[in-house]
Amino acid sequence: MTPGKISQRVVADRLAWVERMLGEIRSLPLADREAFFADRRNLWAAESCLRRALEALLDLGRHILAKGFGVGVTEYREIAAALGERDVLSPDEVALLRTLAGYRNRLVHFYHEVSPEELYEICRQRLSDVEEIAAAYRRWLGEHPEWLNERL
Repeated sequence: MTPGKISQRVVADRLAWVERMLGEIRSLPLADREAFFADRRNLWAAESCLRRALEALLDLGRHILAKGFGVGVTEYREIAAALGERDVLSPDEVALLRTLAGYRNRLVHFYHEVSPEELYEICRQRLSDVEEIAAAYRRWLGEHPEWLNERL
């Protein structure tokens, strides 16, 4: 793969998708456990939006690696390490993104092991983890505007 410019359109689209999905989760009655579980659709909405937010976050990391560095990765968990090796993410952010990638994989491949209670608690207490990685991408891209293809 040959390095090139990171698409500003892809960056904006993926980050907007993450924000939209987190907003959808936050619109659920997370402050009231009984209300949340009273309507089973809340659980399915939370799962879908969380998985999509994680996938958008990971897809953006893969895009940065492919376009900016000419590096291809096949597994979501590899994205974090590769971004860390190139100083896009700090060691703490690498660890966090690896955890998020692992959770995405659980949602997709081991969905039957993710309890409704676990999903509820993650949506209540851990959405800031997703925001932290999105902010790290924004920070790095802001520090390296020369890597961006500004054409939309």
